[in-house]
Amino acid sequence: MEQKDANGLNKTSRTLLLAGILFVAINLRPALSSIGPLIDMIRQDIGLSDTLLGLLTTLPLIAFGVVSTITPLFTKRFGIGNTLLGALILLASGILIRSSGGIFELYLGTILLGIAIAFGNVLIPALIKRNFPHKAGLVTSLYSGIMSLGASFAAGLSVPLAMELNLGWRGSLGIWAVLAILAIIIWIPNIKRINRTPPRRSFKEAMKKLSGSKLVWKLALYMGLQSMAFYVILAWLPAILFDRGFDASYAGWMLSLSQATGIIGAIFIPIWAGSRKDQRLVILSLVIVEVIALIGLMIPGMGLTELWVGMIGMVLGGTFGLALLLIVLRSDDAETAAELSGIVQSIGYFIAATGPFIVGVIYDLTHVWNYALVLLLVVALIKLTMGIGVGKDQKV
Repeated sequence: MEQKDANGLNKTSRTLLLAGILFVAINLRPALSSIGPLIDMIRQDIGLSDTLLGLLTTLPLIAFGVVSTITPLFTKRFGIGNTLLGALILLASGILIRSSGGIFELYLGTILLGIAIAFGNVLIPALIKRNFPHKAGLVTSLYSGIMSLGASFAAGLSVPLAMELNLGWRGSLGIWAVLAILAIIIWIPNIKRINRTPPRRSFKEAMKKLSGSKLVWKLALYMGLQSMAFYVILAWLPAILFDRGFDASYAGWMLSLSQATGIIGAIFIPIWAGSRKDQRLVILSLVIVEVIALIGLMIPGMGLTELWVGMIGMVLGGTFGLALLLIVLRSDDAETAAELSGIVQSIGYFIAATGPFIVGVIYDLTHVWNYALVLLLVVALIKLTMGIGVGKDQKV
């Protein structure tokens, strides 16, 4: 007889559940990373300023911040499996609405897909803690790696889909609904594999307990600052390169390169960090590489653009995977992981939401992109301070 785990799942069921999780994961970035390379087309078509265009990246992050905290309310009522199914349906709807019309639909769809992605962001770490606690580093690396893969493909294909296949920016954005619909089909059979357990405490109790912990706040700030850097690069790297004389296609592929090297970081950093009881050396190493790459990118005369972009991508992918792993490692059980994931990502994404908008405002005022890179240098140093606090082996 095939051996079952603590959740009553045999090896085949665990493998199918992991496949379902990875199909959810690959949908959590294309709707966001596909917008950056198309910013110039959208500007020319509907005449939005850089500040308003920055909102197309900022609005999902605000949705992440609002929805992440209340996600445990949904899971305590409907269970993780059903909540994720609802999120995937909302994601497909948001993508289709965003690409269906004018300015109103563009922003409404952006908000809806941001809400949907927020649920996925919060719940996947809880599922990993619940079903794969002894392989947290490996499964987190697969999950964060495939998220980066989805982001990379979407960033690289956006301009070719719009121009070479004549889909326009609307068709290029809308095509990712197909991936979301495929994930819905694959996820539905997995719902029955996730046993619902009665909550041990109320949502209010959990939030009160977690919000009083210094460790939770340091982890939230670490998550927020790494996400701020990621979304600034996602939103504005093509524009920075375009301003330096590169064409739109090259700028789009450089964004794709940053996401591709992010896959390497997202796969290997959680495995490295998961093999250690203390993650402070990992955190320090990532910040050093990030600072070197940002300084390199600030000096156009040095060239080596591909190297600096690749290094930044690797660090941001690795830091994201590490932040997710820290949520799993600092939790005692799946319920705590869902609650911790919710509060950490909520605070974190509110911080991250300011990044693309602030950079858009800075450029509108100064027309100098290096000020944005200076901002990212400051963010990296604060991130190091917070990271040293959360890198020690301890539980919330």
